[in-house]
Amino acid sequence: MELAFDVEETGENTPKSSIKNTSVGNGVFMIRVENLGETPFRVKREIDQSLIQFYFAAEGGAEFLFSGGNYKLQLEKEKCLLFYNPTLALPLDIWVPGKAKLLFLYITVEQLHKLFVEESEEIAFLNKENIHKKYYTDRQLSPMMALTVGQLFQNQMRGPAAEVFEKAKAYEILALFFNREEGTDVEQCPFLNDEENVERIRKAKKMIIEHMSNPLTLAELSRNVGLNEYRLKEGFKNIYGKTVFQFLNDYRLDTARQLLDSKHIKVNDAAYHIGYTNPSHFIAAFRKKFGVTPKKYLTSRAAQL
Repeated sequence: MELAFDVEETGENTPKSSIKNTSVGNGVFMIRVENLGETPFRVKREIDQSLIQFYFAAEGGAEFLFSGGNYKLQLEKEKCLLFYNPTLALPLDIWVPGKAKLLFLYITVEQLHKLFVEESEEIAFLNKENIHKKYYTDRQLSPMMALTVGQLFQNQMRGPAAEVFEKAKAYEILALFFNREEGTDVEQCPFLNDEENVERIRKAKKMIIEHMSNPLTLAELSRNVGLNEYRLKEGFKNIYGKTVFQFLNDYRLDTARQLLDSKHIKVNDAAYHIGYTNPSHFIAAFRKKFGVTPKKYLTSRAAQL
């Protein structure tokens, strides 16, 4: 069985959209959908009824359309959906909004049986009496699940190591999804068992973004969210897979690239917009992250249009 996706109508990925199809193993497939731009795009595909479907929203969420758009279902940020309908193939029709990062996982019932104990109490539709029944659930991502899903979008590995990493994370997500005891699937950092602390970390992320062009110091950020600096640093890295500085740097440079894509801004203006007072420092950082200078990036983009 083959399973692959593309952006509807264009048939190809664009600089602002990315769909990566990965065959994790026999009967297991993973799709990463990323929309870095502002314009939504559509993903459509028939899904075989033998597959259990998982949908995770790391960022942005998505809208599922059924019956020609007469029925809609929202996948919100940091939530997940599970669909299983053994009676017919489900036509997948999704609108992906701007700034969205989505993960799709598909696994056959037979393969799930091999991974977990048959007739497991934790997995209702694995029981023989339910194997021909439809199943649906939605839930909030646990902190550990959110971390693991996010790591797939932050993966900097290349070559065979990247493939091993991605397959391992796919199985890790399945294990976390079916973990029996709630509260045991949290980050290595013990204080993140407390949902209040997780919310403080999320608030810190929001403040970093809001003050991107004039960043808060770690001490200021710590005071504003009510966590000491050590817990803020450790918690942030555990949830988002990056240090506070790394996240800020990546977010600013991603924003700069989007500004350059708009064709309405110069390189120096993009640098100032994201908080760089020295354009040469911005150029060096941009080249380090994207492999080209902003000027060469603009030239290559112009050639594509």
